[in-house]
Amino acid sequence: MSLEPVSLSKLAAEEIKIIMQSDEIPNDHRLRIGVKEGGCGTGGFTIGFDTKKENDLEYVNHGVQIYVDKKHVMYLMGMEVNYREEGDDKWGFVFENPDEK
Repeated sequence: MSLEPVSLSKLAAEEIKIIMQSDEIPNDHRLRIGVKEGGCGTGGFTIGFDTKKENDLEYVNHGVQIYVDKKHVMYLMGMEVNYREEGDDKWGFVFENPDEK
């Protein structure tokens, strides 16, 4: 069993695959999910494309290869990345915690 601290919704995975193809992301790059470090904790979450680093956890979710720095795992555990399309100004990737009400 592999550790998957953060998952993708099906819609988010489809959008990521479209972006990787349309933006011609290099073949050696994968989706990187992480946290912005700041102050006493995290300064928010990050998502982008990057090459593998020495301290990365690597796994596949909905057909998307994902890198997460092992030091970020505890902040991302249980999170899901979703993609929203809500009009002209409310669209994009959002981080959701299904355990929070």
